[in-house]
Amino acid sequence: MAQVNRRIVLASRPQGGISVANFRLEEVPVEAPGEGEVLVRHRFLSLDPYMRMRMNDVKSYVPPQVLDAVMVGGTVGEVVASRNPRFAPGDVVAGGGGWQEFGLSDGKMLRKVDRSLPLEAYLGPAGMPGVTAWHGVFNIIEPKAGETILVSAAAGAVGSVVGQLVKALGARAVGVAGGPDKCRHAVEVLGFDACVDYRGDLVGQLAKATPDGIDGIFENVGGAVMDAGIKQINVFGRIALCGLVSGGYDATPIAIADATPLLTQRVMLKGFILSDHADVFPKALPDLAARVASGAIKWHRTVAQGIAAAPSAFIGMLSGANLGKQLVDLG
Repeated sequence: MAQVNRRIVLASRPQGGISVANFRLEEVPVEAPGEGEVLVRHRFLSLDPYMRMRMNDVKSYVPPQVLDAVMVGGTVGEVVASRNPRFAPGDVVAGGGGWQEFGLSDGKMLRKVDRSLPLEAYLGPAGMPGVTAWHGVFNIIEPKAGETILVSAAAGAVGSVVGQLVKALGARAVGVAGGPDKCRHAVEVLGFDACVDYRGDLVGQLAKATPDGIDGIFENVGGAVMDAGIKQINVFGRIALCGLVSGGYDATPIAIADATPLLTQRVMLKGFILSDHADVFPKALPDLAARVASGAIKWHRTVAQGIAAAPSAFIGMLSGANLGKQLVDLG
């Protein structure tokens, strides 16, 4: 009997809120690799906020997710068949295989990884989320010893790495997260100096946590969280705008309540999309892997079981149900 590939496709575009009805689980035969191709058995799937934006049929930095096609997404797994001289069966590879158990690739976007780290790490702190954090910290905010850096979504896959890199540079890391458990994790496990629960008195708590103001912001959320940070920004502050998850990426405009401090404090605000910075990966990935291996970067993952669980886990991640990196274990 031929092997079966179970996959999730985008069945319809969300109208406002996203639901499991926007996805469809399919079973199709596993395809054999053609000339130059590699067949990968995916072991873990990464769920990330950018996927929600791609579900909209709107102009963006990448084309929208195609209807009735496999949802895009990062994967790590093992090569099971290869007609590409760069890869052999048994190689462990990270790439963008999408929401499916098996994937064909021409090998151009695959990178070999070793087993010195748990496979999941290559979708987290030693993968795209980690490189996102690394670029924002080292190339945009550039923290100096003694400065205060604010990190929104501090207990998430990106924010958790940001805070630890900031601390390694001798700066003070203040997080914003949802709920006391996530704030406790940020401080007690990740080493943040303080963490503010955005569900409480955000402005008041943040003023207490940053008595000397804020020199840099790594922004993953936008909205009220970003507004509160801007109120505390110091002269020549730097903002790395990475995400706007407060709007759920559902095409809802996200305004800045008061842009005045951006001018009066001469703030540098730079939005960035990691896909524009391929040159960062060769330097960032080895550094991040070494920090993870040594324990200098601590990380947590929330793992859903099986491809069928991906839609619900994705929706939960967008509402903040996860701690650390949200993954799907594909077996």
